[in-house]
Amino acid sequence: MRLSAPIYRLKQNAKRLARRDGIRLHEALDSIAAAEGYAEWSLLAARYSAALSPAELYGRLRSGDCVLVAARPGQGKTLLALSLATHAVRVGRRSAFFTLEYTDSDVVARLASIGFDPAEYPGNFSFDCSDAICADYIIGKTREVPSGTLIVIDYLQLLDQRRDTPPLSIQINLLKSHAVELGLVVVFVAQIARAFDSSSKPVPDLTDIRMPNPVDLTVFNKAVFVHDGKIMLQECPTAGRLLPTEFPRNDRFTG
Repeated sequence: MRLSAPIYRLKQNAKRLARRDGIRLHEALDSIAAAEGYAEWSLLAARYSAALSPAELYGRLRSGDCVLVAARPGQGKTLLALSLATHAVRVGRRSAFFTLEYTDSDVVARLASIGFDPAEYPGNFSFDCSDAICADYIIGKTREVPSGTLIVIDYLQLLDQRRDTPPLSIQINLLKSHAVELGLVVVFVAQIARAFDSSSKPVPDLTDIRMPNPVDLTVFNKAVFVHDGKIMLQECPTAGRLLPTEFPRNDRFTG
């Protein structure tokens, strides 16, 4: 069953309800749970206990991290990545959103949907919808950003579309090296394969990432999976290994 809102927002609604109606918080929580189809809050919480809010997720990120945010279409992966970027700005960091999927007006609309106005934070948030986006382009645009800056790339598989750029595995490693060198956090939005079956597991995992061409996913430190209202963080204990960065001799790269 999909919740009407993330669990952290339901908790906020319960606190407001308790204040408004002068009832105990546990009674308000149970009332919210009943509206979501659960007999009591403890049953709802047991099912969604592993879920994270964007703020909680941001608190788990560290400089040098290379992070996947993955989901099937319509599950909110890009909005989650934007929420991470805007939260970074709200806590005093900088962030940049690079997208090969959205137009400028799309980005503005989605920022508005999460209550963020870039004009309130001049110079601290930027977005780029250029067709030229690739690893070298992003690195060139972010050479001078301060440590702690969060970069979102929307999305992973679209970096693999142009024949005049390096293969995706090379681009990921270049961006990982960039993150480590400058102390950045790089977040890749990623698609989940259509074969993912939610009846066999509640959320996808690394085996469900859609990869048209082979990519070594051990470069990623963390992976975040979004499905049916749940946000799940998977630490990647084998992460951090960089692949060789020399370009292979094939027709994917001619420059």
